[in-house]
Amino acid sequence: MADAKEVDGRDKVDGLMVNLARGRVALGLAAIAAPKLTVKLMGLGGAADPGRDYVARMFGAREVALGAGYLLSDDDGRRLWARLGLAVDSIDVTSGLRTRKALPLWVTAGAVGIAAGAAGIGAAKVASDILR
Repeated sequence: MADAKEVDGRDKVDGLMVNLARGRVALGLAAIAAPKLTVKLMGLGGAADPGRDYVARMFGAREVALGAGYLLSDDDGRRLWARLGLAVDSIDVTSGLRTRKALPLWVTAGAVGIAAGAAGIGAAKVASDILR
């Protein structure tokens, strides 16, 4: 009989991480392909800004790397990628909170909420790996 934390031999938290990784890849590709639209949808302005578009593409590349790294790894590799993702998402939460006064509340709440959710899933994965 499978452990209550497993479905078909797979860890439920790993399933969440797989979906998070897929989302990272999708968001990253969108940011690389259409940085102006991505930034506009995130509430960070819509006017032409080559510097902002460059930073959005860097963000996109980071997300693709984190997502693809997790998806393409074996169990040992996934442990490492989960920790890297947790570190990045934790820094994103902190950065979002630090810039709170400079951005509309809905922008900060959305960005910090997404990063905190990802950090929570990552923390659950890291804890699950440690307790195994």
